[in-house]
Amino acid sequence: MTVNDDSFTNWKHREETAEAMIPIIGKLHRERDVNVLLHSRSLVNKSVVSLLKAHRFARQIAGEELSVTETMPFLKALAALDLGPSQIDLGILAMSYKSDDRGLSVEEFTAEAVAGATGALKLERGEGRDVVLYGFGRIGRLVARLLIEKAGSGNGLRLRAIVVRGGGEQDLVKRASLLRRDSIHGQFQGTITVDEANSTINANGNAIKVIYANDPSEIDYTAYGIKDAILIDNTGKWRDRAGLSEHLRPGIDKVVLTAPGKGDVPNIVHGVNHDMIKPDERILSCASCTTNAIVPPLKAMADEYGVERGHVETVHSFTNDQNLLDNYHKADRRGRSAPLNMVITETGAASAVAKALPDLKAPITGSSIRVPVPDVSIAILSLRLGRETTREEVLDHLRDVSLSSPLRRQIDFTDSPDAVSSDFLGSRHASIVDAGATKVDGDNAILYLWYDNEFGYSCQVIRVVQHVSGVEYPTFPAPTA
Repeated sequence: MTVNDDSFTNWKHREETAEAMIPIIGKLHRERDVNVLLHSRSLVNKSVVSLLKAHRFARQIAGEELSVTETMPFLKALAALDLGPSQIDLGILAMSYKSDDRGLSVEEFTAEAVAGATGALKLERGEGRDVVLYGFGRIGRLVARLLIEKAGSGNGLRLRAIVVRGGGEQDLVKRASLLRRDSIHGQFQGTITVDEANSTINANGNAIKVIYANDPSEIDYTAYGIKDAILIDNTGKWRDRAGLSEHLRPGIDKVVLTAPGKGDVPNIVHGVNHDMIKPDERILSCASCTTNAIVPPLKAMADEYGVERGHVETVHSFTNDQNLLDNYHKADRRGRSAPLNMVITETGAASAVAKALPDLKAPITGSSIRVPVPDVSIAILSLRLGRETTREEVLDHLRDVSLSSPLRRQIDFTDSPDAVSSDFLGSRHASIVDAGATKVDGDNAILYLWYDNEFGYSCQVIRVVQHVSGVEYPTFPAPTA
């Protein structure tokens, strides 16, 4: 047998193993609300090739590729346990097992590592929590996709309704079509049908009522059987407490804004300050995509090295707020054609850092350039540190943070020498550290942070909603401090 034959045989064996993993992962998700991860990447509803690629990607952050033959025994061990709702990372399990010298079997080690999700300690599945989307634009449709994807057994977040302004003939069909097909993020994973008589979009079995209204005061959510719901406002029309309070009507318990909040509205970056949300807080903001991209790595650097001051320059994809061709716009420069120009503009992300990281006293400034790409941006974070360090030390620190810290769902890491913006379409992390571009000289560090300003941000929004709804499930093995 030739070397090529050996390689092909190995590939077919790994394909077969990945195929066998899919029903186990699916059953854990549907029946027990267990989300199986690999280095913070969900493996639910993934194809054979996607599973194999996720394992191969592990080499970029862990230094070596993981094989499905290594993780399959842990997955089988999980399937044999009486697990409660949780997130379980196969990558961390496999890595931890390799470094454990106690001679435990895979089954013994797995049972110990996820003990908090079994027996008397496991969470009991509740009745779920209703969610309403107010607005159905770029972020609204991606949040809808995520809510439908995460429906699991139906005991978590349940997308019950979407509120939009009437758009005329075929409005429902056209909105369903925008959910079904996306020029950037591709096809919806599943089936979508429209019930025009009942003004309902059915997506993967989720019946989503489409409510037409021009103002929150026109809606009685209880008439649709909606109760104790979390409303996600992705219109950006109201940004302060007074405006957002208009949503607090019968049937709505909390309001989450997908834009920077003004005044005393808490700006939340999941992973950094979500645990500061007061139980009785009914209105909060998920800040901006750029704030979510820079605050987690800024915290990681401040905790380890201290930060004296910083500046962030974002090279940001164009958005719907800009014009396709030159036309009137109330803001400076944004009236010029977005797909034809680089456009200097402002960013509020730097000033928003103080809300998310109040203990960080270092001044942070910022500016932004919109560029002719439809999605994925990069933040260049230039920092004066509290002590001198080296490039190798900084990269080792950020790699470790991305693997095993409480920020591992927010910070990803790549050392690919050929990485470009389109490689990060669909990233679920708030930002991705580009190791190859990182610069360190004494107490000066420059980090290049990629982020999918649409999808990555939408994932952060969902995490905040899960947290305030009480259905944010614990992750095992537990991240290190």
